[in-house]
Amino acid sequence: MKLLRQFSSCNPSLATKFADKLATGPSFADFVNPKSLSIEESLELGGPRLQQITKRKHQKLPEWLKTDFGSGEHFKKIKKDLRGLKLHTVCEEAKCPNMGECWGGGEDGTATATIMLMGDECTRGCRFCSVKTNRTPKPLDPLEPENTAEAITRWGVDYIVLTSVDRDDLPDGGSAHFAETVRLIKQKSPKMLVETLTGDFWGKLECVDTVALSGLDVYAHNIETVENLQPYVRDRRAGFKQSLAVLERAKTVRPDLITKTSMMLGLGETDEEVMHALKALREIKVDVVTFGQYMRPTKNHLKVAEYVTPEKFDHWAKVATELGFRYVASGPLVRSSYKAGEFYIKNILQGQQAQ
Repeated sequence: MKLLRQFSSCNPSLATKFADKLATGPSFADFVNPKSLSIEESLELGGPRLQQITKRKHQKLPEWLKTDFGSGEHFKKIKKDLRGLKLHTVCEEAKCPNMGECWGGGEDGTATATIMLMGDECTRGCRFCSVKTNRTPKPLDPLEPENTAEAITRWGVDYIVLTSVDRDDLPDGGSAHFAETVRLIKQKSPKMLVETLTGDFWGKLECVDTVALSGLDVYAHNIETVENLQPYVRDRRAGFKQSLAVLERAKTVRPDLITKTSMMLGLGETDEEVMHALKALREIKVDVVTFGQYMRPTKNHLKVAEYVTPEKFDHWAKVATELGFRYVASGPLVRSSYKAGEFYIKNILQGQQAQ
């Protein structure tokens, strides 16, 4: 305010225009409605990297990214159970291209769905994600942990992934809700393997402890993209170093815990930036990494910079394996909760339990 008063005394006309612009500027509702703002306004970033991102041309979808939507009895059963118990899946909210394959069951007959806890409204607004944004989402459903455990028991699966929207409106980010869900699943199905894909809890590492010590088998948290692209792609409350701290803390409090992360390719990253990210992950002993193609969910989201070829995905799988990751899933349609990855991680866990 002091600066504004000084500015006003120097040039009253310009100060009045500036004050008017502030008074009539965008509200929070404008920021969560992508149609109200240009990418430049919502990012509020400058420099050559921003120009590269905002001036991209539309990329035509290549053949290797075209896939069929799901059907079949197992697919229909999972969808019916989810609606009946008022549960959400990230598969639907994020418009995952693998939903039909995962829900319908693959070659080994194991159907997989990633349950999204704590509602379908996120307090953050990442530029790659189609999940709805709301600063004040609905209160947590106290019955959700029990309903989730019940639904999963009905499906008869032996590996399940739990994820959630970010809930920065809650003091613990929903970590206690996460932990209670894991405990109930383990009570009803002791042999079931449970993976949690959490947010960063805004850097509150005691919340990471709560989830990591709940009895789960795999702790996943996604870095999403390379370090230099973080402010362009993710919500400003997220960050590369903060994500690394989450993964490192989970491994520290439970050294036997498998830690896992995922990166999207095709956002404009360079090979050097991807290598930097992989080395940083190995320094904190992350066990599993997955690579998938960034696919623009709507016209209001970031444009695709490049459709990465399957051969390039194979290259990064080889590089990551050579760096020491215990398992790597890499392909255009791979997502962090892709069932192929879960099949191999299940074998790693069962091998640990047998020792």
